[in-house]
Amino acid sequence: MAELKDCPSCGAFFNYTGIRDVCASCAQSEEKKYEEVYRFLRRRENRAATIERIVEATGATETMLHKWVRKGRLQPALFPNLGYPCDNCGKLTAQGKLCDSCTQELSSELRQFEAAKEFREAVSKSETGTYLADKRK
Repeated sequence: MAELKDCPSCGAFFNYTGIRDVCASCAQSEEKKYEEVYRFLRRRENRAATIERIVEATGATETMLHKWVRKGRLQPALFPNLGYPCDNCGKLTAQGKLCDSCTQELSSELRQFEAAKEFREAVSKSETGTYLADKRK
């Protein structure tokens, strides 16, 4: 079911159906900008362009580029210097929500937490075992 929302780009009301985040006129202008960016990136000399260079050459915003990469419209496999910010540290990443270093750090902390939890459970069991051993005597 459609709901009425404000367009984040121009502030106009539009029927939000879950497909687009902006109104029809802003979506159309974004699509034109996407085509311009894609044409720019398709040229051999521009395939390794950085986000700053693309913004400078086409006039697209960094937010638009991040959104297109996140949605898979611009693929970092074809354009190696594209990505979107990591949700944790802001460093550019090409897949998932976290960059590689944040993923490794989170995994390390999770392993440490699990080891501490096992240690606490082992201590708790040993204390319980001692109590039962004393009770049996």
